Formats: sequence, C-alpha cells, structure tokens
Amino acid sequence: MYRSFEDLEVWKRGCRLAVEVCQALAKSRVYFVRDQMQRAALSIPSNIAEGSERDSKLDYIRFLRIVKGSAAELRTQCYIAFKLEVLNKSDASRFSSECKEIASMLQGLIRSIGRTKSAT
Repeated sequence: MYRSFEDLEVWKRGCRLAVEVCQALAKSRVYFVRDQMQRAALSIPSNIAEGSERDSKLDYIRFLRIVKGSAAELRTQCYIAFKLEVLNKSDASRFSSECKEIASMLQGLIRSIGRTKSAT
C-alpha cells in the first residue's frame, strides 16, 4: 500500500507526460489545440492527486475513471495535433503510447482499490 499519491508510479508518469506535452507545445501558435492538450495532460496527475485525497474509495475510483477519460482525450488530441502539424510524428506517437500505458495502470489501480475492504 502507498502512503501518498506521490508514491504512485502512475502519478509520476502523469506528471512527466504533462511536462513533456507542455514543453512540446510551448511555442505552438495553434492556441486552441495547445490549450486543450495542456489542460488534458495536466488533468491526469491532478485528478489522481485530488481523488486520492477524497474521503471515500468510491470517490477515488470515480476520479481515476475521469483520469482515464483525460488520457483518451489527450490521445485523440495527439492524433489531431499531428494532422495539423502541431506535433511531429515522434512526439504524437510517444505521448499517445504513454497515455495508453497510463490508462492501463489506472485500470489496475481501480481494480486494486475496488478489492480492498470497505469501499466507502
């Protein structure tokens, strides 16, 4: 068991991904894409943290499901950003793959939390 969300590898990876996405888009002049992608990327570790501090496991699981949605949103935006030439193929592919891995890790965490006693 972990003591804090900072101990979770999925949170750490979410933070790294958010930083990398923000850095890759820092000079983009396609503001609506940049803003939306940065928000989606930042919401991944932020919602993991927020959910972990909730008073119930069911709330935590709800937040983790929201995070999975944010990861899927960011994957979609990577595809679009590549097509709009906002991201190069390498970054788009790397970010998309990381989103898939984070989503898989989140699903495992959801299962783990759901198995523990007292899902209140």
